[in-house]
Amino acid sequence: MELSENTGITIPIRNLVAMIVFTCVSTMAYFSVQERLNILEHALDKTQIDISQNSEFRVKWPRGELGSLPADARQDMLLEYISDQQQKQNSSTEKLVESITDLKLRIAALETGVELKRN
Repeated sequence: MELSENTGITIPIRNLVAMIVFTCVSTMAYFSVQERLNILEHALDKTQIDISQNSEFRVKWPRGELGSLPADARQDMLLEYISDQQQKQNSSTEKLVESITDLKLRIAALETGVELKRN
């Protein structure tokens, strides 16, 4: 048998249609599997990024390297305010104790008849 441009091939039409359908289904299956692999690889990359960021956060947050939350800043301001108020209260209490002590000394001096010098 000699092959040339004019050589004819005889094939039943159902076989030709079956080969075309098989080729289409195979191509569709290949691209579906390829797309699924791409989706899974992308999801894995995103997960790896999240895991590395979580590890970085887990290490740096307790050290204070990532800043603080607005609620933390508000709490710090409230604690500072309370501390200032407590210091003012302590100083006024000390002054009150000093004046009471001074009055006690004066009362004791008046009762005994001794005159005290004023500062």
